[in-house]
Amino acid sequence: MAASQNPSSSSPSSTPPSTPSSPLSASLSTNLAHYTLRNPLSLRAYNDSCAHLPGGNTRTTLHSSPFPLTFASGSSCHLTSLDGDTYTDFLGEYGAGIYGHDHPAIHAAVTAALGRGWNFGGANRFEKQLARSVCERFAPTLETVRFTNSGTEANVVAVGAAMAYTRRTHVLVFRAAYHGCTISFPAPAPAPASTTPHQTQTSTPETLSMNLPHDFVLGTYNDVDATSAAISAALPPSTHLAAILVEPMLGAGGAIPGTRAFLRFLRATATAHSALLIFDEVMTSRLGYRGLGHELGIRPDMMTLGKWVGGGMSFGAFGGRREIMAMFDPRGWGEGGAAVLSHAGTFNNNVVSMAAGVAGLGVLTEEVLGRLNKLGERMKGLVEGVLRKHGVLTAAATADDEDQDKEPPVQTHSELAGATPTTTTTKEHGLTPSPPPSPSSPTRTLKQPKMSITGIGSIMNIHFAGPDKDVLQALFFHHMLEENIYMPQRGFIALSIEIRLRHVEAFVGALERFVERFRKGLVWGEGEGG
Repeated sequence: MAASQNPSSSSPSSTPPSTPSSPLSASLSTNLAHYTLRNPLSLRAYNDSCAHLPGGNTRTTLHSSPFPLTFASGSSCHLTSLDGDTYTDFLGEYGAGIYGHDHPAIHAAVTAALGRGWNFGGANRFEKQLARSVCERFAPTLETVRFTNSGTEANVVAVGAAMAYTRRTHVLVFRAAYHGCTISFPAPAPAPASTTPHQTQTSTPETLSMNLPHDFVLGTYNDVDATSAAISAALPPSTHLAAILVEPMLGAGGAIPGTRAFLRFLRATATAHSALLIFDEVMTSRLGYRGLGHELGIRPDMMTLGKWVGGGMSFGAFGGRREIMAMFDPRGWGEGGAAVLSHAGTFNNNVVSMAAGVAGLGVLTEEVLGRLNKLGERMKGLVEGVLRKHGVLTAAATADDEDQDKEPPVQTHSELAGATPTTTTTKEHGLTPSPPPSPSSPTRTLKQPKMSITGIGSIMNIHFAGPDKDVLQALFFHHMLEENIYMPQRGFIALSIEIRLRHVEAFVGALERFVERFRKGLVWGEGEGG
């Protein structure tokens, strides 16, 4: 957790620690002090912002300890801060920035559209072009589509549509899933150790929620047995689900791929309940030309998309089977009592997003997208190679070493719910979390690797585990900033098409220097927490 800041102060708290610093915490103190000295203009901008914005921002995920960088400009895959430092961007706007920061095709499309005016209050020529392109690209799932302003909004409307279509209320969702700030299910976890050495965590803050007041049934991702039990426990007799809302790979939940077996179970469950299976592909739709669900051979009833499909602008979309989407056809008003849903939105068809989307989908051909995802797979392999080279992964052995030549380590339900996943190599996704144990199988005592990577293609996440995981996470974040590499403190990575192999090699080199420097804290039994 980041230290709280006094808006009127010009530096992080200088209160001495209440307990002696560990070597890792001492290193973090040094990093934070250097970061503050290196970025005085960003600190000033942050303090000024705190006067009018709670916490200094209007987007929670952008906060970092002790304060976030403020950027002045972006070009290609680079960002330049107010303090004049240029960083290679590996965050990629959490997936929305797949085109980079100033792609000429997007720039030209937006400029031309603005040259003809905006806010028409009527149809424009771009929306029909974009709708055709989206439906053709994500066929056969998207037979028809409607646009929104964000992925959050798309998920909200898709769930509402499913409830209206089925005339039911229960929606199956999953721990650690994020479908927007009003459909979010963060996994419960113990109070984290402070990542700021001068702050002591004294209690676990109360968990609040802004979730929609739907009848959510909470399942466990990648766990068929636990999810089946959750459905049985939550539904009254003779009651069926309205919908299942799931990401084919958890995005904000840590780039945890769903297994084919689990996603096929959800498809079969939805069919058995006559419920609608909704794939939230706001992030994952870029992991295959027709989306990740299509890559896995699983067809949902509905699908949601996010900003990258709108050229990286304010955009979302939902769509699916024609008979479901017919509820949104305004021509049905008053015709034989047909059920029609009203779906309005001033900027649903704004000319900037529509024009940028048409241009962007033209840029992201199947070849370009395939090349990007192959680069991501290569990057994960290189990172895993570094971790194995230095004993970080191989040292994460099970307590019963004699079992190591058998099946890969498994995860307990609690680990799947909130902890860093164990990673294993499979033919299905590359690096994926191991499946959880079934109730009938023995659960072994495990130690997660203290540093690992998960993901598919161009989206991935660096994880840390163990008693020092929060300090290690913060150390890694600040180490990479020192190497002029920008990514969020939680370790999420989304490559843009502007990233080249040389950028990936620079990232991996910086990561290896971190591993070399902090190896004792990253290998079980050799340092703190071992």
